[in-house]
Amino acid sequence: MLTNNTKIGFIGTGVMGKSMVQNLLQAGYPVSVYTRTKEKAQDLLNQGADWKDSVAALASESDVVISIVGYPKDVEEVYFGTKGIIENAKTGSYIIDMTTSKPSLAERIYQEATEKGIQALDAPVSGGDIGARNGTLAIMVGGDQDAFEAVFPIFEVMGSNIILQGKAGAGQHTKLSNQIAIASNMIGVCEAIVYAKKAGLDPIRVLDSITTGAAGSFSLSKLAPRMIEGDFAPGFYVKHFIKDMTIALESVEEIGLSTPGLALSLNLYRELAEKGEADSGTQALIKLFDSSL
Repeated sequence: MLTNNTKIGFIGTGVMGKSMVQNLLQAGYPVSVYTRTKEKAQDLLNQGADWKDSVAALASESDVVISIVGYPKDVEEVYFGTKGIIENAKTGSYIIDMTTSKPSLAERIYQEATEKGIQALDAPVSGGDIGARNGTLAIMVGGDQDAFEAVFPIFEVMGSNIILQGKAGAGQHTKLSNQIAIASNMIGVCEAIVYAKKAGLDPIRVLDSITTGAAGSFSLSKLAPRMIEGDFAPGFYVKHFIKDMTIALESVEEIGLSTPGLALSLNLYRELAEKGEADSGTQALIKLFDSSL
């Protein structure tokens, strides 16, 4: 049974992961961390996290292993092989990949983990740096009901909207649905702000009116103000959004759907990255629409 003394191993302490670990520490969980560059985890070590020098060491000493890394290839690297999570995690432990990744990869992790007596969940998140910092992430989960219920208290520390969507891979499919919805929405937000400016309006005042109406969205209420202020620091990287949309488009094609909004957004973000904005926040898309930025 999991308790507040449950040992959590956390892999990936970037924009999202760092805040998630901080919330786990504040909730009283003993947390060990591993990332490729130890210096990037120093703040967390100063706050009480324990450092492990390899994925294998972290996995072998943890009751629950959580990962949130960059790309599917990174997920494969940390989960598979003799030095990976599955090979080294304890029988009866829980492994949770919170990276946005391929549904087929989540299914593979689940299958191989199950064969070793390990319970696996895919649990990608939405809410950006703000949600991670405030512990209000939406957490979309795929896997078995009993595993979900067992780790639910841990999810509650990091998120406020936590739903088991179905079997392994369902969390990833849900997150891709989320990214498809955001893709077209981001274009609309950029166009709305530029229109307001060109019409001679105060865009902040416009936001005061439209964020609470039918146009309301996270992108409009949280990212549009950053666009207007010229704040392009990453709450969520352009390069990672491109990754997510690419995976989504591949899944869409496998299912046999047409998503022109997703395709257009992906093309625009690729153009943005080519202009040197890959490490900017997704709100930097406004730069393609507003020549004054």
